[in-house]
Amino acid sequence: MDIAKWMIATVRQAAENVGRDPDAITFCVAAPMYVTDGTAAGRAHAIDQCRWFGGMVGNHVADIVAKYGTDSDVPRALTDYIKDREGYDYNEHGKAGNTHVDFVPDDIVERFCVIGTADEHRAKLEQFKELGVGQFAGYLDHDNKEETMRVYGDVIMPTVRDTVQARSAS
Repeated sequence: MDIAKWMIATVRQAAENVGRDPDAITFCVAAPMYVTDGTAAGRAHAIDQCRWFGGMVGNHVADIVAKYGTDSDVPRALTDYIKDREGYDYNEHGKAGNTHVDFVPDDIVERFCVIGTADEHRAKLEQFKELGVGQFAGYLDHDNKEETMRVYGDVIMPTVRDTVQARSAS
C-alpha cells in the first residue's frame, strides 16, 4: 500500500505542478489476486504462485532506479529488492512458476499483490479506494483462477463496488 500511496502522490503532485486538477485523475491498480483459505500454507502457496509479478515489475523498477538512482524519492522497498536481480527471461514473462524470480522476497509479493481471504481482499481494495484508486484489474495467472473469480463474484464485489442507480433518459 505504501508504494501505491507514493505513486499516486507523485502523479498528483506532477499534475498540480502543471496546473491540472490532481483530484480529477482516476487511478487503476493492476495486480495478481489470489484468494486463499486462510491457512499459513495456503498463503505461502499463493505467494509462490504470484512471485512472477515481482519479477516482472522488477524490470520497471530497474528502469526507475537507473533513471533516478537509489538515493532518490523512490521508496527503499523498490530500490532494495532489485539489487540481487540478475537478468530476466522474457520466455517466462508473466507466468506463474518462473525460474528466475528467486530474488523477489515474500514481502514484495505481499505488497504488490492482493493475497489472502475474501476479508483481506476487501480490506485491501477499500484501502486502494481511500487512496483514490477507481479501478482494480486483477491478474489470474496462477492455479486458483476459477475459485478466485467465484469468490470475487459472489463475496467480494458485492461489498466493495459502488451502487449505481439507473435513471431513465427522459
